[in-house]
Amino acid sequence: MEVTYGEAHWRLLEGLRAEALSMVRPLVAAHLEPIVYGSIARGDVNQRSDVDIYVPRPPAPALLEAALERGGVRLTSREIIQATPSYVAKAYLYTGERRGYSYPLVDPRPSEAEFYSFAGALDHQGLLQGLRVPGVDKRLMLIEPTDAGHAESPVKGVEGAVAAKLGVDIRIVLERVRTLERRGRVGRTGVYLKRELSWDEDVSTVFMELAESRPALRRRLRKRR
Repeated sequence: MEVTYGEAHWRLLEGLRAEALSMVRPLVAAHLEPIVYGSIARGDVNQRSDVDIYVPRPPAPALLEAALERGGVRLTSREIIQATPSYVAKAYLYTGERRGYSYPLVDPRPSEAEFYSFAGALDHQGLLQGLRVPGVDKRLMLIEPTDAGHAESPVKGVEGAVAAKLGVDIRIVLERVRTLERRGRVGRTGVYLKRELSWDEDVSTVFMELAESRPALRRRLRKRR
């Protein structure tokens, strides 16, 4: 199906991307190579689109927060989340509703890293150049940018072709199809670990403390070392 964007859509996309650029600049200045992913990278935004900035490689948490502070970014809350016992734990730093940063606390597996390419991801230069990239949305529709808007088509049944088009392992596509279909049937089932941080707590220290009592976190830490 072909979707044509109206003037209001292009204005919304421009505004969200300007917001994303302002959010990534402090991290780019600190050589942390952030990306923006999801609808802002693909172009199929709406009024409830998140502005999610992700740092693909584990940074030093204190240095990242110092970079944001130097850039005038004010955080509203912070937390550590591990979606499942086997999935990489991440830190989430929020600046407001549907706005924030995240990064892995240990090196992600290739399958975890490729999720962002599956959803569609752009780096700082891509944002500056106004690029749009293909990716899959939460409806399991492949979004492919066009000059007038985008084309969308179902992922189910053509997983191999979608994987090739996005440059990811087909196992990533199959796993996301299973996850999102299950979510459609039973809804969100929560996360394995969610720990909010107070302002006097350090992300690295809290993560190491959590790893002391959680075997799944310890296993990922051992692999990192």
